[in-house]
Amino acid sequence: MSELKKFTLKHVLDVSAKKYSNNPSVSFVNKSPITYSDFKLKIDETIKFLKSVGITSGDKVAILSENQPNWGIAYFAITSMGAVAVPIMTEFHTTEVHHILRHSESKAIFVSAKYFNKIEEFDSSDLNTKILLDDFSVIPLQTKNDLIKEVITGAKQEFAKIKEAAFKFVGLISEEVEEDDLALILYTSGTTGHSKGVMLTHKNVVSNAVATLKIVYADERDRFLSILPLFHTFESTLGLVIPIMVGASIYYIDKPPTPAVLLPAFQKVKPTVMLAVPLVIEKICRNKIFPEINKKFIVRNLYKIPAVRKKLNQIAGKKLMQTFGGQLRMFCIGGASLAEDVELFLKEGKFPYAIGYGLTETSPLVAGTNPENVRFRSCGKPILWSQVKIDNPDPKNGEGEVLIKGPNVMKGYYKDPEKTKEVFTENGWFKSGDLGVFDKDGYLYIKGRSKNVIIGPNGKNIYPEEIESIINSLPFVAESLVMEKGEILIAKIYPNYDEIDLHYNIKKQSEPEVREIKNKIFSNLLTQINERVNTFSRINKIIEQTIPFEKTPTQKIKRFLYIEN
Repeated sequence: MSELKKFTLKHVLDVSAKKYSNNPSVSFVNKSPITYSDFKLKIDETIKFLKSVGITSGDKVAILSENQPNWGIAYFAITSMGAVAVPIMTEFHTTEVHHILRHSESKAIFVSAKYFNKIEEFDSSDLNTKILLDDFSVIPLQTKNDLIKEVITGAKQEFAKIKEAAFKFVGLISEEVEEDDLALILYTSGTTGHSKGVMLTHKNVVSNAVATLKIVYADERDRFLSILPLFHTFESTLGLVIPIMVGASIYYIDKPPTPAVLLPAFQKVKPTVMLAVPLVIEKICRNKIFPEINKKFIVRNLYKIPAVRKKLNQIAGKKLMQTFGGQLRMFCIGGASLAEDVELFLKEGKFPYAIGYGLTETSPLVAGTNPENVRFRSCGKPILWSQVKIDNPDPKNGEGEVLIKGPNVMKGYYKDPEKTKEVFTENGWFKSGDLGVFDKDGYLYIKGRSKNVIIGPNGKNIYPEEIESIINSLPFVAESLVMEKGEILIAKIYPNYDEIDLHYNIKKQSEPEVREIKNKIFSNLLTQINERVNTFSRINKIIEQTIPFEKTPTQKIKRFLYIEN
């Protein structure tokens, strides 16, 4: 990092390609890795091609693809030539993808074969170049349904001809990229349902990566296993820019990250660093670890004794480490709140987890910690250069909205000055919309979203996320959502049907018997919930959610779809 004289993605790439030229950079798990020198070479070739089709500094170039090594090549090529990358969430509906392409005025797009159908019918005078990301072949703009196969399999020849002709006339001219130049526009899909184009500069991203490396350590010996989508800034900054910055290697899986795919990948890569949203580790704990502890009556009761629980958690923690390949030294969790019971297990099990807090608008990290300094239920301290304060704190508990200022804070929302103005105070503080509080040592605790707070009949604040954390830790619960209906609190619960079937064999029961079993479970849950929450936060009713809640890419429930006005 000491070699960085300029906070631009181009400078990060240039320094690392020279310093770590023979190191492996990016790779699929079961493929030969690309060295840093080859990584840079492929980026330079891609830049030449983009220039040959008329892409210049400031132009928008979209990326629509699952994680793969070529994603990083496209990302660095676009940003290193001074153009603006527009990563698009693969979960977006076709109409939303089209809207983003039009709104951003993207002139080119890198798209994988898997998601080509989402842009196949897109027609715009701005978008004049489509590139298949899987092999960097050119997709003819007039492609129709009956030509898809031909495009994907035969376009390499056309690309070779274009590239050969282009390279005769287009030299790789080194264009200066400045720190305050726009690098990315990220269209968010938040819990409120409103997609906004977050504008991040080179300095936003690179300063955030540098500041993160002041609290966590990573170097060229590290192996990152990437399982979160690269179109999210959590993964693209912390899981792509940081490892490239320190000369580490990054591995991708070429299938959806199911247990059957992940387990052999862990053993093959033996990752030292991973980034994950809470749902990943929560599923492992609730589906594998906790059932093992609870299946025997004696163990289940001994687990209630703190000293015994710690010992059992340490044994289970060691097994969990081996599951991840045995060499994991940092498991970074962010994007949403980690369930309390799962965090307690990780802490007592001495699993090397680290917690962070951030937003797309802050590139993303605002506060964080390393595994050695984790404080239970906290997301750590503000990172270097990031100023954080609590606005209008409650006199009783110090809670208030988290305000942020620093080089990691976005320029604003693309083409939306009104929305931009709404989220900044008059003196330039970004309003996160999150409620938080600091402890005496400067550790930040996030309580929930300010928009989600429910004001109880006695005027007290009720944080649904805190109640949901308690509910999700109970038997037979997969996930939950707490809301106000009229003047009462209700909880929508999506049950863990596999766990219920394991205990009650409901697949062989009649419909009335299944109904009776579920009623008994929900009745018991209601009692257990209300024994653990404040009197003013008690749940009055449980409603069964029969299908999983729809979520954002960071696995936060899209509350706006379920909250009843």
